[in-house]
Amino acid sequence: MRLSHLSAGIVALATGITSAASTFKPTRAPAYPLLVRSPYLNSWLQGESGGLLPGSWPRFWTGQILGWQGFVAVDGATYNWMGAAPGPQNVDQVSVEYTSTKTIFTFDVAGAVTLTATFLSPVYPDDLAKQSQQFSYVSLKAKSSDGAAHSVQVYMDVTGEWTSGDLSQTVNWEFGTSGDVSYHKFFRANQQVFTESGEIASWGTWYLATSSADGLTQRSGFADDVRAQFVDKNVLDNSADSQFRAVNDRWPVFAFARDLGRVNDQEEEVVFSLGLVQDEVISFAGTEDGMTSLPGLWSAFYENDADAMTAFYSEYSDALKASDALDDKIQRDSVAAAGQDYATITTLAVRQAFGALQFAGSSSKPYIFLKEISSNSDIQTVDVIFPAYPILLYLNPDLLRYLLEPLYENQESGRYPNKYAIHDLGTFPVARGYPDGNDEAMPLEECGNMIIMTLAYANRSGDIDYLSQHYSKLSQWAEFLVEDSLIPANQLSTDDFAGTLANQTNLALKGIIGLKAMSRIARLTGNDDTFGATADDYLRKWQGFAINTDANPPHTTLSYGDNSSHGLLYNLYADRLLSLDFVPQSIYDMQSDFYKTVALEYGVPLDTRHTWTKSDWEMFCAAIAKPDTRALFISLLAKWIGQTNTNRAMTDLYDAGTGGYPAGGPTFVARPVQGGTFALLALP
Repeated sequence: MRLSHLSAGIVALATGITSAASTFKPTRAPAYPLLVRSPYLNSWLQGESGGLLPGSWPRFWTGQILGWQGFVAVDGATYNWMGAAPGPQNVDQVSVEYTSTKTIFTFDVAGAVTLTATFLSPVYPDDLAKQSQQFSYVSLKAKSSDGAAHSVQVYMDVTGEWTSGDLSQTVNWEFGTSGDVSYHKFFRANQQVFTESGEIASWGTWYLATSSADGLTQRSGFADDVRAQFVDKNVLDNSADSQFRAVNDRWPVFAFARDLGRVNDQEEEVVFSLGLVQDEVISFAGTEDGMTSLPGLWSAFYENDADAMTAFYSEYSDALKASDALDDKIQRDSVAAAGQDYATITTLAVRQAFGALQFAGSSSKPYIFLKEISSNSDIQTVDVIFPAYPILLYLNPDLLRYLLEPLYENQESGRYPNKYAIHDLGTFPVARGYPDGNDEAMPLEECGNMIIMTLAYANRSGDIDYLSQHYSKLSQWAEFLVEDSLIPANQLSTDDFAGTLANQTNLALKGIIGLKAMSRIARLTGNDDTFGATADDYLRKWQGFAINTDANPPHTTLSYGDNSSHGLLYNLYADRLLSLDFVPQSIYDMQSDFYKTVALEYGVPLDTRHTWTKSDWEMFCAAIAKPDTRALFISLLAKWIGQTNTNRAMTDLYDAGTGGYPAGGPTFVARPVQGGTFALLALP
């Protein structure tokens, strides 16, 4: 019976929602990122909680419970500040705020103490050593709120659920110290490298760590027993459970308690870190024969997992300063570009975008591998990198190169037989590729994406050598665009949930812009430009095929000749991003004027096949629209964030009329494509 995880959670959730009234800043999010730094460290407070942490179990992005419990004792009375274990009364949540790197909860404990819990997942765009670590922080700060001093103790535990999606698997554990850091180490006994269960990694070692300062006690054991000890005594007895067992066998937990002593109006803080260390992170078919097991990039900078864990914990003060600076930068730049509504969007997207990235390789040859979270778990999906890449261009274009490199290595080594660009490299975390060429075919889509992204990287970084290095493959893809882009065959675009379609207006434009980009690449690298004239000719013809001039206002169609159709012309964004000055301004203005006439309650529909829309593509369109249309796109998306009844990590696909998940369509959550919300900030 899972009383401490299920039935009690329902009771506690109901109690929490009716007893607390929280404010939300900058708005109420569909779900709040807690610890989100990689595909496997990816925990959320889902929307069914009402945004209230006390009484709710944190969950993996799939929705699976991640046992994680917090208590606070004030003058001998114990309260629940996180999790849904039975027993103590929930604290009253006063507020929750999210920034780019933090989610901050403020609680009132019995009218006597203010408790602040900050979940910090740093983002280091310019520091591979730190960004490669799969760890995050939790800070707890307590201070008196009534002018009197109070005895305060805080508690946190995690369960073996973090180690395995298969709860019948045995979990092992131990307690240890390293320097000034105390830690619980726990891991699945049956390690299966490069294997997942329920999307959770079946290999690696987890660490819950904190300072070994005075007042610390710890214990491992049965969930109910360990939690009851703190509830009753406000301290743990430093005992170790030696009975390794299945995750769901009386729920082994690993707990810390810290006595903060007498707390007055000066804050007392305790910091925890939680995360995962994996020696090998990706199996990759690159330039070497067969499959290569790539190490986690962290191992290029730290001697072993304990050193990495200790270094991360010890760098908390620096991490906080760096995170504050990044938060301020994104908030400031977003507001300056398009107002607070835009900041509401971008700041929620940051951890989600970076949470799909796995850093691998060595300091001399780093790679980033992307997991297509929640749609089908592909690895290195080109048309998922494409909507995600604006945040990388904005923060550090080298990150885009590290994502593109595995795609180039796999294809340039002769492992992919098709003349067009590959769709993905397999299923995460095995980047096997498709030596038989039987990947999901999006030929025009991926050729255009690869050319556009490669030039975008070179433009921003000044790395023309990268264009020369890959010129042979780029020109091969461009030749395919010469054949296929003006009159696209019946095929999938990136919006594959909508099915195949011939003569797609928006897809054709991507290919034509891709040819113009290839013209620029040829000239930059000293090669003969055999593509520019073709692109110019195709664009003139495309305008004749693609525009419904009889409509009021005129607009592009979804497919050539279908004057009853329309869609978001988001592929136009690449022309502006690459500074090609290729597509006439009249096309930009025409689309801006048209979008306002078809907007629904929460956005502009993706196309006439549904009332569904995609937030990433909406922001691509907003970035290149007239100011009033840009403001419309942004205000509707910000409104959707605060009002949607979707309840998981921010979906990019929703119904623009109802704000809900698309009826009859796929449910996307936690996808890195939300990096596309930075489209405006990525412009030169």
